Amino acid sequence: MSPAKIVRIVGVVLAIAVAIVPAIPQGALLLAIVGLVVGYYVAAENRKNLFLMVIVLGSGAAGAVDAIPGVGPYVTDILGSLTALLAAACVTVIVMIVKERLSE
Repeated sequence: MSPAKIVRIVGVVLAIAVAIVPAIPQGALLLAIVGLVVGYYVAAENRKNLFLMVIVLGSGAAGAVDAIPGVGPYVTDILGSLTALLAAACVTVIVMIVKERLSE
């Protein structure tokens, strides 16, 4: 299993854990740090997809499932945590793009 896949799996599991167990100390900080690492492993051809996911999830799409009885709030919280993780990954990708542009 590649390091990129391991980092992605750890990121998603952490996002789910932070959403389900709100008592995790510094959960948002952990999501941000892991998100920065996840961004390093985003391939150049997948950058647009990452930006699109953050835009869609950040615009409130995560709250669309909130009305589902029983599981809606949990899914909304998980998607919210995943949005935070992916937004941090976008920061790393943006820095990498700037670095690539400056080193051309």
